[in-house]
Parts: sequence; C-alpha cells; structure tokens
Amino acid sequence: MVDQDVALVRQERGRGDSSRGSKVYQALLERIRNGTLPPGSRMREDEIASLLGVSRTPVREALARLQARGLVESARGGWTIVELTRSQVMELYAMRGVLEGAAARFAAENASSSEIAGLKHVAEMFARSESDASERARVNMIFHEAIYEAAHNTYLIRMLQDLNDSLALLSDTTFTVEGRVEGAEVEHGLILAAIEARSPDAAEQAARAHIRHALEARLTLLFERR
Repeated sequence: MVDQDVALVRQERGRGDSSRGSKVYQALLERIRNGTLPPGSRMREDEIASLLGVSRTPVREALARLQARGLVESARGGWTIVELTRSQVMELYAMRGVLEGAAARFAAENASSSEIAGLKHVAEMFARSESDASERARVNMIFHEAIYEAAHNTYLIRMLQDLNDSLALLSDTTFTVEGRVEGAEVEHGLILAAIEARSPDAAEQAARAHIRHALEARLTLLFERR
C-alpha cells in the first residue's frame, strides 16, 4: 500500500505543489479508509513527507484539507486522526439517513434498466459473499455506491462521498454484530424492490430504515468497548 501511495504522489512531480498536495491528500485519505491510519493515530509532517517522497509543503496542504473535513486535528508536535464521540456518531448517522434516503428516492425516479440490473447483481454478491466481515463491508459499499450512481444527482453524490469519508473514522464494521448481515441482506432487498417498482416514497423509507438499523449495530459496537 505504501509503494502505491508513493508512486501516486511521484507521478505528480513537476506539476506544482497543488497537484502534489492533492495526491498526498488522496494517499492519506485512503490510509484512513483502509485502517492503516486508525482513529487516534499520530502523524508528523516530516514523517509523511519522507514516506511519500515529497516536500513538507504539499503535506501541509493535504493536512489542512483533512482538518477542514474533520478527519484530522492538530496535536502537540504533529497531527492526530480524529476519534468520533458517541454524539458525533449519532449526528453522522442522522445525516446519513437523510442522504441515503434521498439517493434511494432519486434512484427510484431515475435509474435505468441496466442500473437496476447492476443493483440486483451487487445485492446477490452481498448475499453470496464470504463470512469475512470486511468483505461484507466492501460489497455493501459497492451496493450503496451503485444507488448513488443510479440517483443521477452530482451534488448528492459529492455530499455522500464527504460523509462516507467521515464514516471511515469508524474503524470496525457493523457486520461483526450478530444478525447484522442477515438484516442488511433483507434491507437491501427492500430498497431494491422499491427502486425497481419506481416507488420513491418506499425507496426512501427502506433506505432510512436500513441506516437506522446500521446505527443500532454501531451503537452495540460502541457500548461493547466501554
């Protein structure tokens, strides 16, 4: 993973600090998403610069962007990956319910027949996926992203991408909670059925219920840590 990040950043050499800053940003964001940089991790600008083979200027630019997104915070002598409080988790899922509901509504209105066929395929992938929780989470994300694309709303997609970056701060997947996999499989089916039936109200309600159940599983994980 580190080699890929370095290659990405080095491709942008000679194209200006802003371009390199964007690549450093993407490299760090990917490491947050995949858990290489879990919440609470400490980072120093010089260490990141050395790791990615760049100067400290694009590193500062990338960290400033991550801070603006609420993903990192300045700490004494460096930076720390943000750890969300329980109240922040509640706020995050509340907004997720709104946006995912809107995406499902728009998908029911705008999805093409090929996009609905793609959703069916991904739902089947989830049902057949291995018992490994991280693999379930990966396929689940593909299902949600397919809904976003079927919604055909660029601005909504941007908001969902920002929100999902914040979700990356929650390192554990809810698919480790007993019964969550089976529940999600049923919920995917309800969302898909409503989209296929071109029922915006039902699609939005099903998507909101899906996120509500995901929050319940998330709270189970949080309280297990106490």
